Amino acid sequence: MTTKQPYDADIRALPEADRAIALDTLAEDLRSPDPVVRDDGAYLAAVRWIPTLRPGERGRLGDRMTVHLKDPAVQARSFAPLVLARIVEAGDWRPQWWDAFADWYPAETDLRGHDPDLGWVHAVAHGADLLAVLARHPGQRPEPLSELATARLLSPTDHLFDAQEDDRLAYALAQILGHPALTEADSVRWLAPVAAAFRTGQPGPVPAWASNAMRTLRMLYVLADRGLSRRNTDEPPRPLTHREAVLEELARTLAIVAPYTA
Repeated sequence: MTTKQPYDADIRALPEADRAIALDTLAEDLRSPDPVVRDDGAYLAAVRWIPTLRPGERGRLGDRMTVHLKDPAVQARSFAPLVLARIVEAGDWRPQWWDAFADWYPAETDLRGHDPDLGWVHAVAHGADLLAVLARHPGQRPEPLSELATARLLSPTDHLFDAQEDDRLAYALAQILGHPALTEADSVRWLAPVAAAFRTGQPGPVPAWASNAMRTLRMLYVLADRGLSRRNTDEPPRPLTHREAVLEELARTLAIVAPYTA
């Protein structure tokens, strides 16, 4: 196992050469198979450090995360979008990062939520977290985000979501569908491929991908109906941009696989 690195220092207080070493160590520890090193050490340090980094440092860290998206180790791939989300929150985003993420997210095959040795893997949830943050990033169009979420939902898999990945992906979709630039048509267009896939269903056991998609859409229906709330605030729930249209199309899509709801 990797030796845990101390991350209690304020990176702003480090000499210039030590800053670079610390960031290199951070990037390497973010792919560690030891969850104590990766989750409790490197990731929590990334959350603290990223807002204080210089733009060039955040850019280099983001570039490293796109390399991690192609890493043979699943924990490296799955934690990369989580770190990219923190970089986006700090104000940085590059087109090449989107390209790497969009290539990886629907293609990832290891969809485990938790592993006894690796700890949290959570590739679907962590990718959803990045989509949710990107939905609020200035200048980011929402349509590619919903299309990528759809591609993830429809990717073949035998793994049934077991750690609330459906909830996290539904939350990301709700964030996307709350984008003020969305037209009513774009708010529902992303559901057409899901409806078409549902119509291919045959009698017998429900495939894992279909069950995952159904549960994600059901949670999205709740969020669309109730609005998006911010935790630990008194702010009222924020409605989706085209709430009624989304609710109607979600109900119509889910009725394909649950006709008793029509």
